[in-house]
Amino acid sequence: MKKLKPLTRILVALSALSLITAYFVPLWQILMWAPQYPEGLEMKIWINTLTGEVRTISALNHYIGMKTIEVSMFPEFNYMIYIVGFIIGIGLLASIINKRFMLVSFLALILAAGVGALVDFYLWGYDYGHNLNPEAPIKIEGMSYQPPLIGTKILLNFTAFSGPDTGGWIFIGVGALLMGLIIYEWKKNK
Repeated sequence: MKKLKPLTRILVALSALSLITAYFVPLWQILMWAPQYPEGLEMKIWINTLTGEVRTISALNHYIGMKTIEVSMFPEFNYMIYIVGFIIGIGLLASIINKRFMLVSFLALILAAGVGALVDFYLWGYDYGHNLNPEAPIKIEGMSYQPPLIGTKILLNFTAFSGPDTGGWIFIGVGALLMGLIIYEWKKNK
């Protein structure tokens, strides 16, 4: 089994340690604008909580039959800190074990976590936007209000945006760096 170049080992360790920021910065953001809210409303998704104008967004969503947004509706918040800790541990282990298969494993774990998070967010958004209270004050037949997974979407008079925040961009950057390191290792050992 091929050993990693010294530069690769250092960068793998630094990239794993950079994921510690996930405990201190938001991972995802949802922003909303409407004529009555030109300054916008924001909701930040952290590793174990929500911040921003969550109550205002929930109150507005109530009118179209959406559930109240509460931290308790996200069981993921109870175990995300452990998943991120495990990913960091695997990254550090990859730099210590010094084998190419561990570098590939670290990247695969980052990619699996990213895909898993997006699938989970999509399923939550689908449920949140489709399972509406039939007693809602505002009902538009056949209308659903699923927030965008990534990007911008018009929902009635609101423009909603969903995308990575600081922590999410760090995860994306780590994934890109690991991909680059795998290519670097492959070319250096060819």
